[in-house]
Amino acid sequence: MHILVIEDEPKVAKAIREGLESENYQVTVAATGEDGYFLATTRAFDLILLDLMLPGRSGLEILTALRKQKCQTPVLILTARDAVEDRVEGLDTGADDYVVKPFAFAEFLARIRALTRRGRPEQALRLRLVELELDCVTKKVTRGKQEIDLTAKEFDLLEYLLRHQGHVVSREMLARDVWKVTSRATPLDNVIDVHIARLRQKVDAPFKKNLLKTIRGVGFVLKEGDA
Repeated sequence: MHILVIEDEPKVAKAIREGLESENYQVTVAATGEDGYFLATTRAFDLILLDLMLPGRSGLEILTALRKQKCQTPVLILTARDAVEDRVEGLDTGADDYVVKPFAFAEFLARIRALTRRGRPEQALRLRLVELELDCVTKKVTRGKQEIDLTAKEFDLLEYLLRHQGHVVSREMLARDVWKVTSRATPLDNVIDVHIARLRQKVDAPFKKNLLKTIRGVGFVLKEGDA
């Protein structure tokens, strides 16, 4: 379980990280709104803990942008604001729950467990971007009227990119979620790049429009139009 904590108070962030790691959660901390938004849109998390008062970009601005991008990751707001209107605004913006500082850590953990128990919405079995279509049941991939023959790993890679279409996917995300490797002495970058190149040859090269783009120094994005 990987949790993103977007919190600018060092002591609070440190206490949350240590508490969650002691419960065997994997934790990434961002100290500014801009860093938090970047991480939330370029990496996969199971839960986002979001402070409202942040430098660079407010928590509500981040939440609004994420929900507009159809990000369905559960968001638990952390804030010192305890007015009813503040809670209503946060929930109406798209938060899944709301915790007011200071809070009892046991209750905090219970809220996290409740959110993660809800699970993610049922995943679509057929994914599509323009004329590119992937059927998760039949394992069939087509672009237009042309069927595309993919290896099992290429299929998994394309499915992942389609589920994150329009969002940049990093090599770290691919290593963890497609190759199921969380840590190793030698990075999988070269292996990932080879598979991306082969996938691009199959889904893009024979067609006029390129859908799979490389964002130099960041990762890859599958989308129509410019990256």
